[in-house]
Amino acid sequence: MSDTTEQPELQEPSLDEQIAAYQREFRDLDPQVEQIVSALGRLNRRMNVAYGRQVAALGISNAEWEVLKTLVLSGTPYRLGPGELAKRLGLTPAAMTHRIDRMAGEGLVTRDRDENNRVRVIVELTDEGRTKWLEAMRMATTFEEDLLQDLSGDERGALGEILIRLLRRVEHEQPDAGGRLTDLD
Repeated sequence: MSDTTEQPELQEPSLDEQIAAYQREFRDLDPQVEQIVSALGRLNRRMNVAYGRQVAALGISNAEWEVLKTLVLSGTPYRLGPGELAKRLGLTPAAMTHRIDRMAGEGLVTRDRDENNRVRVIVELTDEGRTKWLEAMRMATTFEEDLLQDLSGDERGALGEILIRLLRRVEHEQPDAGGRLTDLD
């Protein structure tokens, strides 16, 4: 006999509840700092879920999206070697090879020998891959505009400048934090 009773959905505490609990346990906590950092963390997590749902609706994974994005960012003709892709994405060569194999099978990228150096392999974005990237960008733009709809142009500008300042500090203090870190694997 199976249990058909529904489990109540676990709810995350509000920011105020979380900060109050932290302050009980750690009296040196600055509630203003914790509010900002916790809000950024929650926003990042929710945005990642939303983006993941968008790319899933297109039939691609977040991992595949990252490869498409990296190829587009490389500029026309949207080609890179697998080693360079792995380096930019913070992946091992083996993980990159597996990802490229899957994406080539789905028609998102091609993998061919470099005409100038037959030992070297080149990964190139296909028309299908670029179409998926463009559609994901359209979906993301709609989501992001909706997210920021309550902010004026001046508020958006100020928020952007503040976040870039914070990002620069983290990048300066932890320059290796852009890719996968071995101590986090």
